[in-house]
Amino acid sequence: MTDDLRSAGAPTLEDVARTAGVSRATVSRVVNGVRNVDPVIQEAVRQAVSVTGYTPNRAARSLVTRRADAVALVVSGAGVEPEAAPEDNGGGASGNGARARGPGDGAGAGDAGSFTAQVFADPFFGRVVTGVVDHLRPRGMHPVLMFAETSRAREEVVAYLRQGSADGALVVSTHAQDPLPALLADAGLAAVLYARPARPVPVSYVDLAHQDGARLAAEHLLGRGCRLIATISGPLDVPAGQARLTGFRDTMARHGHAYIPIVEGQFTQESGEAAMERLLAEHPDLDGVFAANDLMALGACHVLREHGRSVPGDVAVVGFDDSSAALACRPPLTTVRQPVEGMAAEMTRLLLDRLARPDGPVTSVIFEPELVVRGSA
Repeated sequence: MTDDLRSAGAPTLEDVARTAGVSRATVSRVVNGVRNVDPVIQEAVRQAVSVTGYTPNRAARSLVTRRADAVALVVSGAGVEPEAAPEDNGGGASGNGARARGPGDGAGAGDAGSFTAQVFADPFFGRVVTGVVDHLRPRGMHPVLMFAETSRAREEVVAYLRQGSADGALVVSTHAQDPLPALLADAGLAAVLYARPARPVPVSYVDLAHQDGARLAAEHLLGRGCRLIATISGPLDVPAGQARLTGFRDTMARHGHAYIPIVEGQFTQESGEAAMERLLAEHPDLDGVFAANDLMALGACHVLREHGRSVPGDVAVVGFDDSSAALACRPPLTTVRQPVEGMAAEMTRLLLDRLARPDGPVTSVIFEPELVVRGSA
């Protein structure tokens, strides 16, 4: 910044215009992202912004663009209402408490307080945040983290968006019966989902080819020579849990394995431990296990060690997601990689495209899984 500009206080649009040799109106159009400005002029203005140290006033800019330059990152679920009577299903959860379970690593049971605590403890959600922030930051935008585990919280999210506090919503649903995607669609609000919704709604989403990922896991265990293979599925009221189980069973059936022992888990380490205990009790001769996420696979490995079974010598274990839990496991997990950060970035790109073209079509982007071979299988 030049000395005269420093002494005059904060740089203004007029300072930028004078430095670039253009009008104030032209600078305003470039700063506010108006597209029909000559590229040469745009570059001159950007250089002048750099030279002067000009920083746009976000409040003033919002008046011009009618944009908040922020998006809501919403972790949502069909939770039990704190004030609800036991016979009130609270939007789809049972009287035993809602389970905050993500499309990847999922969290455990509890009330609104434990919902947020479990989200922060879950490696899956941290990877989503990383992908979103990495895509937004270079564009001068920021995410606003919101939780929507009750009907009141969902209403607050819709109101927040309607009043323009955020330009749109990136939604990670933790429950198949989550009503928020439909609420956003009915309100005509810009939104993109992480994972295909259980019920059809006109909202764009990103997802993984879960069945193909489970196929990779089955083929790897079979290729190792495993003969009695079991699986710890994800929760079967979640589309990802259903798809991973279907893909695994179909592949095993194609290779002549008509019966596969199955125990349903909840995408948590504790549920993986409980499922592995049950599988060992009922099928002590098993030599291969596919767990539908890494946290459950980590729990399974712990139980196998406690029972004196070596991994992979006695029992080969394959997980799903390639999360931090895969590297924390001993031995490190062979797993099916879900590129969460890239999927979250693509979800963000879809939302920004929707904001730029509100009349554009609803779309989906499906990512391909990849088998990552490590020490457990």
